[in-house]
Amino acid sequence: MKHIDARKLSCPAPVLATKEAVENEQPGIIQVIVDNEAAKQNVFRFLSSQSYQVEVQADGPDFRVTGTMDGAAAPERKTVTVSEDAETRKIMVMIATDRIGFGDDELGLKLMISFIKTLKEMGSDLWRLVFVNNGVKLTVAGSEVLADLEELADSGIYIMVCGTCLMHFNLLEEKQVGETTNMLDIVTAMQLADKVINI
Repeated sequence: MKHIDARKLSCPAPVLATKEAVENEQPGIIQVIVDNEAAKQNVFRFLSSQSYQVEVQADGPDFRVTGTMDGAAAPERKTVTVSEDAETRKIMVMIATDRIGFGDDELGLKLMISFIKTLKEMGSDLWRLVFVNNGVKLTVAGSEVLADLEELADSGIYIMVCGTCLMHFNLLEEKQVGETTNMLDIVTAMQLADKVINI
C-alpha cells in the first residue's frame, strides 16, 4: 500500500502528491490522509478518474481516502476533468471577482450580473467557466446569477469552482453549482483551451 500524509498541505499539493505516486509507482492500493473537505473531494475525483475504487473514512478532523485498483493490470488512465475532444477546446472564462471594474461596487456588481447573463450568447464557443478568489461567491446560495449559471451548466458548460477559495470564505457547503476543483485541474484546462479570458 502507498501511504501519503497530505495534511497541512495547501491546494493543489495533496492531489499533486497523489498524482505523482500514481504515475510513478502505480500502486494497487493508495491511501491519502487530508485535513479538509476540498482536498478530500479533489483526491477522491482524481483517484476515481484513474480507475481506482475509492472509499473515504472520517478520522477525527481528517479524512482517509483509499483507492484500490481492481485486477492485476491497470487500464489506461487519464484525467477526466477536462475534455480531450478537439472540437470542444474552445474559450475558457476565468472569473476572479464578483464585480467588474473598480470605482463603484454597486455598478461593478450590476456589470457582473449582466456579463453572466450574456455569456450564453457565446454559444458553443464557451467551453469552461472557472471561478476563483471572490468570484466563487457567484456560485453559492443567494447569488443573483445562480439560475443563470445552472442554465449554463445544464447546457453542457463545465463550471469549475476553486475549493481553496470556497474554504477561505467558509462557503464550501454553500456552493450550489459547478464542480469543486483545484489548481491542477484549472491549469490543465488552461493548457487545453484555445483562448483564456480573465475577468
